[in-house]
Amino acid sequence: MYNECANGDALSYEAMEIDAKTIEQLGQRVDDARAYLHLDEKTAELARLDEETAQPGFWDDTAHAQAVSKRAGNLRDTIREYDEAAALFSDAQTAFELAGEDETFADEAATTCEKLSGMLDALELSSWFTGQFDEGDAILTVNPGQGGLEANDWADMLFKMYSHYVEDKPGWKLQVLDITYAEGIGIDRATIQVEGRNAYGMLRSEIGVHRLVRISPTDAKARRHTTFASVELLPVLPDDIEVDLDPNDVRVDVFRASGPGGQCVNTTDSAVRLTHVPTGLVVTCQNQKSQLQNKEAAFRVLKAKLFELEEQKRQAEIDELRGERMENSFGSQIRNYVLYPYQMVKDLRSNHETGNVDGVLAGDIDEFVIAYHKWKASQ
Repeated sequence: MYNECANGDALSYEAMEIDAKTIEQLGQRVDDARAYLHLDEKTAELARLDEETAQPGFWDDTAHAQAVSKRAGNLRDTIREYDEAAALFSDAQTAFELAGEDETFADEAATTCEKLSGMLDALELSSWFTGQFDEGDAILTVNPGQGGLEANDWADMLFKMYSHYVEDKPGWKLQVLDITYAEGIGIDRATIQVEGRNAYGMLRSEIGVHRLVRISPTDAKARRHTTFASVELLPVLPDDIEVDLDPNDVRVDVFRASGPGGQCVNTTDSAVRLTHVPTGLVVTCQNQKSQLQNKEAAFRVLKAKLFELEEQKRQAEIDELRGERMENSFGSQIRNYVLYPYQMVKDLRSNHETGNVDGVLAGDIDEFVIAYHKWKASQ
């Protein structure tokens, strides 16, 4: 996480002693957080929602009730996190004052300040997610671009990177909706559903083309290759969002789900392919346990795709939902991953970079997600 004072200067608690100015700056950040989080408005909104949930017949409209409950839960989490930060600031003040009389409290003051700074960073980040679907779940798809087998392998590496990222994120869950393996190596496509607070808002940083440079393991002459894969993102639409989807316009095909090397995952025709005849949109899902679950998941993705299509018709730009579409090739990438002749990952929008390529590919991408949203908020 990045640590900043109210004036923008970086703080390093490992490298400096806590002084009165540090405490003052953290206090200002706590006050600022209350303002930009609109805590008074959120508290009033939560009270209204709690009152609504207590009304008889609240659960008669399940879709509305679930949306209200989820919104109330998010509000309650934000208020709780701010209260914890305010309480921690009080602890930091007390430890700093005691350190003036007893140096043994100095380490406690530094540790508390560092923890508080991280909490304030997280609150600031969450305040940026104000879009219609930012608080909700997301559907992320990885597609190989130019590069043949190398691109298939790169798409698989990205799929695993995001899988690890989601699995390591507290409170987040991963559901693989569809994955199609390529012949020999890698994947042709993978679609996952990410469930968790601010999942769609957070992962908007990943929309676009990702470029890999390395010595290809598939090249017998060990030459350097450049290849591409794209990441697309859709929001999981709440049930109360209306989408013009006539079931009669959808052709449903079932087939046998398969895994790597063409081996069958099961012996039943559980995989589902939906074709929306008027638009030509095709969605497949084969990684759920039953045909019914695959069908429900596929309709969820199709609904999101149709909603996006409607947005395209109403807007000249669709950056708010998916970002600008770019060719999945050289010159259009958002991030470079270089494994040879040196090691570096660099985001071309925020200019954030790191030499810890192995860590990034293992799912440690929070620094890039945060750097992107910080850059985006400054634009």
